[in-house]
Amino acid sequence: MRWIPFQTHLSPTRGFSSISRLTSAKAAENSALENEIPVNQPLAHAELIATFRRAEADAAHKFGLIKAVANKGPKAIQAAVETAAKAAKRRDAFAKKLNALGVDLQD
Repeated sequence: MRWIPFQTHLSPTRGFSSISRLTSAKAAENSALENEIPVNQPLAHAELIATFRRAEADAAHKFGLIKAVANKGPKAIQAAVETAAKAAKRRDAFAKKLNALGVDLQD
């Protein structure tokens, strides 16, 4: 009898046992992957805290720009105020996420 890989899986003496072993092993592997936690939780908190700190510094910088553009005119002031408001909103959104996770950021 010649050896053909497909026939070894379907030989009358073995039946479908080798196929079922392959599919059960694959199913076990897939279920193990689904149950894993993709990111270490303290690491995720640290990254979110770092992002919050950057947003906080950015908001402070944008508020400082309002004073810098005071001599440029009302349109420049309005643009700086809107930019600072967006930065503050972003900072507050990160603070809210951290607060929901139970992370206290008061210095």
